[in-house]
Amino acid sequence: MQIFELEPTEIKLNKAKDQLNVAFDDGKAFEFSTEYLRVMSPSAEVQGHSPDQRKTVPGKQNVKITGIEEVGLYAICLTFDDGHDTGVYSWKHLYEIGKNKEFYWDRYVKELEEQSLSR
Repeated sequence: MQIFELEPTEIKLNKAKDQLNVAFDDGKAFEFSTEYLRVMSPSAEVQGHSPDQRKTVPGKQNVKITGIEEVGLYAICLTFDDGHDTGVYSWKHLYEIGKNKEFYWDRYVKELEEQSLSR
């Protein structure tokens, strides 16, 4: 098992609770909308147990974060105002979805369109 060596130096939720900023010790920083974090949740509810089980989650444009809890030294668990609270966002997952945000967001929007779903 490969260990992800980068760690966040800052995790900050804005006052409106609709954006989370995460800075890493390599100097990279990412701004995440809470909608993006919700639809990219690493939970089994969203990701399934294999890639073909991944679900497209609609209707999360106005979701807010209501809680952030540390999970050991490797992750945070986010609680959203829609009740979702099972995603454990590892540093590796946050870095991956931050670094490749354009790819994942474009894929999400395309899936919504294909399934006639809305944000």
